[in-house]
Amino acid sequence: MNKIPLLGEKFPRMEVQTTFGKKILPDDYEGKWFVLFSHPADFTPVCTTEFIAFAKKYRSFKLMNIELIGLSVDQNFSHIKWVEWIKEKFDIDIPFPIISDTGEYVSKKLGMIHSKGSNASTVRAVFVVDPWGLLRLMFYYPQEIGRNMDEILRAIKAMIVTDTYDVATPENWPENSLLKSNIILPPPTSIEQAEAFKKEESCYDWWFCYREWFNNFDEI
Repeated sequence: MNKIPLLGEKFPRMEVQTTFGKKILPDDYEGKWFVLFSHPADFTPVCTTEFIAFAKKYRSFKLMNIELIGLSVDQNFSHIKWVEWIKEKFDIDIPFPIISDTGEYVSKKLGMIHSKGSNASTVRAVFVVDPWGLLRLMFYYPQEIGRNMDEILRAIKAMIVTDTYDVATPENWPENSLLKSNIILPPPTSIEQAEAFKKEESCYDWWFCYREWFNNFDEI
């Protein structure tokens, strides 16, 4: 039985066939974040709305050095025809590759197949991998519920900030109802540091201190 990788573990190395040719994950994306997301099937309404949304947000992802990769168990010719159909009906280009996982190799390795029987399909899974090839975030959605692309982008922005500055981010950052766009400082590790936090930082208490964030992604 395949062991699904855990957060912080190395993303399993695998060669995949895509609409952009063969790729090796995570090697081909070294130095970049990438989002691997599965959909149940081509030519289905919810999946079509998601792909259009990903395409419209593609520039925002690219500006953050994030690549997108779709996946389903459909054959490659089905992906290609579906991409053509989306272009014809909605005048939207799909600018990212789609993996043809006909043998369910990737899907089973990453725990994307939740259905039983011969008509297996992938759930709406999302895997976010960092520039060092480590798995940093996973989402699983039921087939009936479309994803929110802004939340995926928001979560990666938060991880970039927490990685860079060794801080944490509050709920719905950078639009938290209590802290707004402020970032949370890691808890002090000594009594001396706790006393210094209360004097030098903005705090509700020594274990709950925060600092202003200026949204300076250009400096990261």
